Amino acid sequence: MDIKNRITCEVYFVTDTVVDWVDIFSRPVYRYIIIESLQYCQKEKGLIIYAWVLMTNHLHAIVGSSSENKVSGTIYRNNSLFISSMVFINALSDLKFRWFLLRSLLMTFR
Repeated sequence: MDIKNRITCEVYFVTDTVVDWVDIFSRPVYRYIIIESLQYCQKEKGLIIYAWVLMTNHLHAIVGSSSENKVSGTIYRNNSLFISSMVFINALSDLKFRWFLLRSLLMTFR
């Protein structure tokens, strides 16, 4: 993780955004994906969450680690990949966000 996001030795300010700032987290199913994923990382990976706020199109968090897993690589990167894949899978059946999937794929292969 970039040093400019570091608050102290292993405490970071992180932001996850949605492609084109789409308000995908206005739906409960997508909010629960974030919450459950963060809870899993706390229990299983040693993620410490000091503060967080979930907006309709992005997440801010101040996080650290209680284990040898580094926040920058092991924990938060894997968590972000998991969240994006779960949002993608759920959006396949959500007519409102199918256009979002196409846009996300186009951004990926740009």
